[in-house]
Amino acid sequence: MADETPLDRFRSVLTGASRAIAHEPELEVAWTADMAVANGKNLRVPMPGRNLPRDQAMEARGHADSMALKLRHHNEAMHAKSAPSDPSARACYDLVEQVRYEALGSRAYAGMRDNLDAAMAVRIASDPIARAASPDEVPLPVALSLLLREYLTDQPVPEAARKGTDMLRGWIEERAGTDFEALALSLDDQKAFQALSLDMLQHLELTRSEPVEAEPEEGEDQDGEDDAEDNPDAGDSQEEQAPSEVAGEPSEGEEEGEGEVEQQAEDDNAEAEAGDDGEEGMLPVRPNRPWTDIPGSFEYKVFTEQFDEVVAAQDLCDEEELTRLRAYLDAQLKGLQGIVTKLANRLQRRLMAQQNRSWDFDQEEGILDAARLARVVISPGQSLSYKVERDVEFKDTIVTLLIDNSGSMRGRPISIAAISADVLARTLERCGVKVEILGFTTRAWKGGQSREAWLAGGKPSQPGRLNDLRHIVYKKADEPYRRSRRNLGLMMREGLLKENIDGEALLWAHTRMLARPEDRRILMVISDGAPVDDSTLSVNTAGYLEQHLRKVIDWIERQSPVQLVAIGIGHDVTRYYRRAVTIMDVEQLGGTMIEQLAALFEDE
Repeated sequence: MADETPLDRFRSVLTGASRAIAHEPELEVAWTADMAVANGKNLRVPMPGRNLPRDQAMEARGHADSMALKLRHHNEAMHAKSAPSDPSARACYDLVEQVRYEALGSRAYAGMRDNLDAAMAVRIASDPIARAASPDEVPLPVALSLLLREYLTDQPVPEAARKGTDMLRGWIEERAGTDFEALALSLDDQKAFQALSLDMLQHLELTRSEPVEAEPEEGEDQDGEDDAEDNPDAGDSQEEQAPSEVAGEPSEGEEEGEGEVEQQAEDDNAEAEAGDDGEEGMLPVRPNRPWTDIPGSFEYKVFTEQFDEVVAAQDLCDEEELTRLRAYLDAQLKGLQGIVTKLANRLQRRLMAQQNRSWDFDQEEGILDAARLARVVISPGQSLSYKVERDVEFKDTIVTLLIDNSGSMRGRPISIAAISADVLARTLERCGVKVEILGFTTRAWKGGQSREAWLAGGKPSQPGRLNDLRHIVYKKADEPYRRSRRNLGLMMREGLLKENIDGEALLWAHTRMLARPEDRRILMVISDGAPVDDSTLSVNTAGYLEQHLRKVIDWIERQSPVQLVAIGIGHDVTRYYRRAVTIMDVEQLGGTMIEQLAALFEDE
């Protein structure tokens, strides 16, 4: 077009480039005399001069590139979901995310890197960091984002901000230097990057872990009602509904129902145990059990239990996100529906076979055995054959699934574990077997508040376990599957998976089982290997956690009435557990897992 100006051509090219970067063919670019802003697919960038000075053109391209990268690599809903409430922490959280998607562009395109630098220089020129004369005047969010940008892209801090950034460089790198390394490995995964960002903010003391609630089980009734509506298994029998209501909804009307006083007492025991982390107050339920006292030979210390928590799954995640995570788990289950159904049917047949009636044949009296009448026809001298029903004892049983929620389980292993828990919970419940699902991890990477307390106490040598435990109750034993199914989706949450201290988790689950009234107790551990906690292992002897785990396992296997079995996800766990099996994928569940579990149900 003859009347098209260079500015018009620049805008046309800028729009095309932005559409290509964002993968959005309907994106539009407009000029503004103010700061750059994006509204959905409409971008407004500062208008350069009519003769297109190079610095102004690069600034406009830098703003457009940044906003296009955001459209392509950034999920706003996911970002807002975990955003901290503190203003300073939120500012850091937002700027760190901007560094992430801009780093993706800088690494891929040299020209885009120069454009982003130009836009950055303009922003820094008007930022307080360019005028800071003391560390107190340096805005931490800007300094943090510049240092992270330097680490991720090898681009130096802009000259105008270098003095201010250097004032905080030592403090930031000391506390978050290792976090930078982790963030560099997660650039392509916003969810993982966001979780690591929150950990970094905690290390910088900008956020804190959520406080432990005294009674995490409260408020379950509302969630359970919603689950009952959405769950296809909502047509469960009335017999199932009665104990479920007692477990989750202790209302006045329930206390008057027949036979519910005993059930309520069981629930009270379970809740008390969850609140005090399985302390000895539960042990009088099982008198004359000297082996329930932990042997002193374990030689295992805990620096502090002040920051440990036992928490219900629904208290770690809001309702909306929990529903979304459960939908994600259902999507993975959908492709395995045939395998899952086959597994459930096989296991159910094995268990129900032990509960069905059994007969003694060739008896002198009883019920006429019609199947053997043919012998009388063939040989009239034969007497009639009778059968007598035999009493078959099927012990009242509880199965506890203890699932490793450590960072090494991230990805396919934790999906397999969640699917296993889901399938087994549904199947065992159909067979009248109580199921409890528990998880274990830590509240923070590299020690958390326990380590801070140790540092403040002068760093005494050999402090023992030096991290904050997080033990999670996904499903209580007396809670029906339909009311807790949504909780299992929490395992898909990226920020949940941290470090694993298996020995203490095993003792916790074991203590919970001892408080149960069932005759047979089966504890099934689902893990991917050895215990790992960098904070503990860095200040204690090598193999400290592993030695404790071995002693706990040996003690349970030799002395406890609890039957222990382990399932290794991609790793061999037979070096720890006497009864163990390793699976590599969910397709292998149908054979090995069924045999292990069914064998434990057989009368010894």
